[in-house]
Amino acid sequence: MEDVLIYIFFLILFELFEISWQYSKTLYGVLEKANGYYQKSIFILLLMHPSFYYVLFVVLATGKLNLTMIIIIAFKIFDIFMKIELVRQLFIKREISAEMESLLHTPISSSIFFIGIILYVPLLYIALM
Repeated sequence: MEDVLIYIFFLILFELFEISWQYSKTLYGVLEKANGYYQKSIFILLLMHPSFYYVLFVVLATGKLNLTMIIIIAFKIFDIFMKIELVRQLFIKREISAEMESLLHTPISSSIFFIGIILYVPLLYIALM
């Protein structure tokens, strides 16, 4: 049980790190920050998601690769690659629809950024139990 709490504690820390660099008033702001890292190197942008690598580490360390763990990994992969594709469409190709443009500038609640903690922490707990 103590190991599970340690794994959860570090996941929370990594999720808080991701919240700190992604936080913005709009989705456009989030993508603008991601674009800053993408312009330096796509590998830096990938490294800015340490919780993904941490979950892979937890799988290797515990030997538990169950459905819940696969769901966590799939959501994280989807999140990372969706950001990369939106950055490419918005800042590199500059091919974005008018509907998407208006959506990008719609204000978002600050609580949205805590969905990672709200979603992944219980899923990790379930996966490790």
